[in-house]
Amino acid sequence: MSSIISPEGSLEVLSQHEVNRLKSTSKSGLHDLLRRCALAVLNCGSPTDDSVAIMEAYKDFDIEVLQQDRGIRLKLTNAPAEAFVDGRMIRGIREHLSSVLRDIVYVYNEIQHHKRFDLTTGEGTTNAVFHILRKAGTLKPGRDPSLVVCWGGHSISREEYEYTKDVGYHLGLRDLDICTGCGPGAMKGPMKGANVAHAKQRRRDGRYLGISEPGIIAAEAPNPIVNELVVMPDIEKRLEAFVRLGHGIIVFPGGVGTAEEILYLLGILLHPSNHDIPFPLVFTGPANSAEYFQKIDEFLVYTLGEDIRRYYTIITGDPTAVARKMREEIDEIADFRRAHQDAFYYNWRLTIARDFQAPFEPTHEAMRNLALHRQQPTHELAANLRRAFSGIVAGNVKEPGIRAIEAHGPFELTAEPELMQRLDELLTSFVAQGRMKLDGQAYTPCYVLR
Repeated sequence: MSSIISPEGSLEVLSQHEVNRLKSTSKSGLHDLLRRCALAVLNCGSPTDDSVAIMEAYKDFDIEVLQQDRGIRLKLTNAPAEAFVDGRMIRGIREHLSSVLRDIVYVYNEIQHHKRFDLTTGEGTTNAVFHILRKAGTLKPGRDPSLVVCWGGHSISREEYEYTKDVGYHLGLRDLDICTGCGPGAMKGPMKGANVAHAKQRRRDGRYLGISEPGIIAAEAPNPIVNELVVMPDIEKRLEAFVRLGHGIIVFPGGVGTAEEILYLLGILLHPSNHDIPFPLVFTGPANSAEYFQKIDEFLVYTLGEDIRRYYTIITGDPTAVARKMREEIDEIADFRRAHQDAFYYNWRLTIARDFQAPFEPTHEAMRNLALHRQQPTHELAANLRRAFSGIVAGNVKEPGIRAIEAHGPFELTAEPELMQRLDELLTSFVAQGRMKLDGQAYTPCYVLR
């Protein structure tokens, strides 16, 4: 369909310079980025997570920003018909489209090209993440800690998906809110469960916060339950937003993307400065996911040491126990922050090393040069392992990564022999459990181990 719409409550006025950048197809322009993200949002509900296939299917789609006397409007050409009902765009989709536009404009005009934010430093990056979240309205000073971040695979079994709903339901009954990567699978399930529980508890201000970044949102459109959407400029800032905003994290079964997130968080918690900062972390899934978490646990203990187990709890087959533990530990976090006069809405105290903030571009050379050995501090090894998994995610679902693999072949990873074996066993187990598939097809590895 083709239509002209007004943004929904998040951005009404743009400068001529901002409009011109959104129209520009040059290297410094934002039109291609806006087009890819907008198409994903409009394609919400599609079973595919292959961004290249989506772009191929809608070659004629376009979006144009129109500057008018009463503000801006968006002109959509050949948009997916599923985004409309009787010729009118679904309101939730219009809100998501407006959020994408808001964050693209703000990040690229006020963050990345502004002297007040030095993105080469840790302090500058953390400050930038704060300002992006504040601009999006996600910081809620008047609320007690309640935000549970849920990570996990977008392509999971039906049983695992129903389990994520059960966990979300029991979290919602305990007045907890949900924050996820905003896609399908383990990101959608907890929100659906919590939504039902909030309705039962007559909780009308439930939060279903989705945090994404352009490369991911182009492949995984925000699920319809998301009522707050933030688009961060890259993976690293997206992950920092999760840990700065969230009061606890639950990890459901997933693939390499989930492993990347686990290593990111554990690498931060392993930093000596964070030793005494409480941060609840629970790995959970249905009873038959015990083997999955066993493989994860074995890999973490081998690479990061036995002490790593003190940072997480594994609970399988018991959604109620997961929710109770999260409620109890978030209450303890509230007490901790009150005692230290810390903000409830943004975790300033947490130290995030530069290795976890600097954007990693997974080129073939960068992947080949990763230091994957244990002769380094554990938090630095965690950072490099996270980058390896980040590259594999890029090669799986992100258009630039997919194109790079097509042009130059699979990424090459080099590690010390036993670590290599453990890494190979973990990745092989993901394949064997069907956790590395795209659009229902058998997985073709985008990496080789040397």
